[in-house]
Amino acid sequence: MKTVRIGTGAGFSGDRIEPAVDLAEKGDLDFLVFECLAERTIALAQQALLRDPNAGYDPMLVARMRAVLPACHARGVRIVTNMGAANPFAAADAVRAVLRELGLHGMRVAAVSGDDVLAEVKSGNYRIDETGQPVSALGSKLISANAYLGAGPIALALDRGAHIVITGRAADPALFLGPLVHAFGWAMDDWGRLGRGTVVGHLLECAGQITGGYFADPGYKDIPDLARLGFPIGEVDEDGNVTVTKLPGTGGAVTPATVKEQLLYEIHDPRRYIQPDVIADFSGVRIEETGPDKVRVTGGDGCAKTGLLKVSVGYIDSYIGEGQISYAGPGAMERGRLAIEIVAERLKITGVPCAETRGELIGVDSILGARLSGNCSAPREVRVRFVGRTDRREDAARVGNEVESLYLNGPAGGGGAAKSTREIVGIVSTLVPENRVSPSIHIQET
Repeated sequence: MKTVRIGTGAGFSGDRIEPAVDLAEKGDLDFLVFECLAERTIALAQQALLRDPNAGYDPMLVARMRAVLPACHARGVRIVTNMGAANPFAAADAVRAVLRELGLHGMRVAAVSGDDVLAEVKSGNYRIDETGQPVSALGSKLISANAYLGAGPIALALDRGAHIVITGRAADPALFLGPLVHAFGWAMDDWGRLGRGTVVGHLLECAGQITGGYFADPGYKDIPDLARLGFPIGEVDEDGNVTVTKLPGTGGAVTPATVKEQLLYEIHDPRRYIQPDVIADFSGVRIEETGPDKVRVTGGDGCAKTGLLKVSVGYIDSYIGEGQISYAGPGAMERGRLAIEIVAERLKITGVPCAETRGELIGVDSILGARLSGNCSAPREVRVRFVGRTDRREDAARVGNEVESLYLNGPAGGGGAAKSTREIVGIVSTLVPENRVSPSIHIQET
């Protein structure tokens, strides 16, 4: 039976580069996939595009491609990635520039567009899933709307001879399903195989998460050599079953437990994992260890897609002002809590209009909260963090200013103050009929 080897080169925008180079050089791969786009990332990329028409793609695109393209070119490894973000065309231009710089010729680079549906969402009667309000209620705060495209355009680009396929917003598993549809010639209504291919994509999409990275918990779930963590390889057969493995000699581990954790990651209903191409059914999946760092996954299924595409809608929500300051020595925690009280009172006195504020001692009560952390022993050092959310940037800046003013205005011994102001991009969702979205493929050769 024919098999395809797919490696994951990245699981998020800021991921490591070296494991992808290892896969390109030693993985005997057919495809190398870089999954680098989160919900908030696409809205931030749209903001960058508004400032610069040549921006809007992943900031690490050039570095990643420069690192892996020599090996991929030499070994015939084809690349699929969503690092195009808000500007797949500019991303494709950047990759072609890298190819020319490296003297690598004859490679076709495809840009898949059509996920930007801002005009459709603005003109239609669409509602926000989370609130039921019309999308139009966001008004001038609305900055982006990107539909999750499926595997079809990726498979078609590969069918047309693309060596590198760069998309914008696509469903994460679709980045892996597209190469499988292309390689095996699966029909786009073969729901069982599409469902199993979605299982493959879901298992591989987070890179080092399935090889023990996010899984690791010392003393409970020990994983070796995480500093040299190897990224996963999927050996996929024509029916969509997969053996998950990694390169010999790399850190991490592939075990039934690491695979099961990833299988359940971000899954609401295992029987109905809704994707653009299929509703995948994970409930019958079987997991079996077949050797060291080798786990066989079989038994997924699927049924007909919904005909609707999820759309990630980005909008300007607010501004965050933040200040931090440290206290150490006897009474550090008491002085830190007094600092929080002072800043909260100062914001009231000076009339800073905060929709929400939060004061916390990092390492003491910043995650679990004061109620669960109240009985902890007093630390010898604390880091105060105070944040406020406002509608205007200038009001947010005043929050950090008040924290900084603690230097001389008490309590005693504060040091290492820092402040910042940032715009907050919010994300909500809506659904758009698939027939209102028109993907397109543009291929150029170097």
